[in-house]
Amino acid sequence: MRLALFDLDKTLLSCDSDVEWHDFLIEKGAVAGTEKQANADMDTRYRSGEVGVLEYVRFYLRHYPPYDMATLLGWRATFLDKRIKPRILPAARTLLASHKKDLVAIITATNRFLAEPITAAFGVEHLIATEPEIANDRFTGDIVGAPCMREGKIEHLDRWLDRRGKALEDFPESWFYSDSINDLPLLERVTHPVAVDADARLKEIARSRGWRTLTLRSTGVR
Repeated sequence: MRLALFDLDKTLLSCDSDVEWHDFLIEKGAVAGTEKQANADMDTRYRSGEVGVLEYVRFYLRHYPPYDMATLLGWRATFLDKRIKPRILPAARTLLASHKKDLVAIITATNRFLAEPITAAFGVEHLIATEPEIANDRFTGDIVGAPCMREGKIEHLDRWLDRRGKALEDFPESWFYSDSINDLPLLERVTHPVAVDADARLKEIARSRGWRTLTLRSTGVR
């Protein structure tokens, strides 16, 4: 069996789901409009690889605790239909289908509450994500364990594989598709790292190391 791992935001999606969710909450009036610039700034710092991992996940989770689970679930359903489904790249579905005989998982820094229905929309069974802390059916604004980000993705992957009685080294071939320099640690661990519509820093590393590069926003594959 072979293993195929996919980043979610800006890889399979043409957007970042955390950023979109934040803006969606502003539109709903659930988050102050003055937060829009802070959202853009956080996205910029994430893309450059400068933001701290806990700072990043807590920035987005801090807006969950004021609302009960039923309210958030209702908003999430609307968000999926209005904001996410139009941003699912058709070529992403084709790429996923090319791995239909492999063990496939989406692995993302986005928290499970937000990423789970998106993963289902792609028809992918397995999700490895940042785990938000929930107490008494309400988000606390914190997380359980380490963020599934940078080196944390390796930690989450190793734990997920261990529960299946496997280790990454057990797979003769493994792929990881990602757009972000933040995912360099895991890209360096798989046998087939693929830079997908990569940011400038990852694109340069992929070029220098001879990694495959791919765009899902046009027909170009190199």
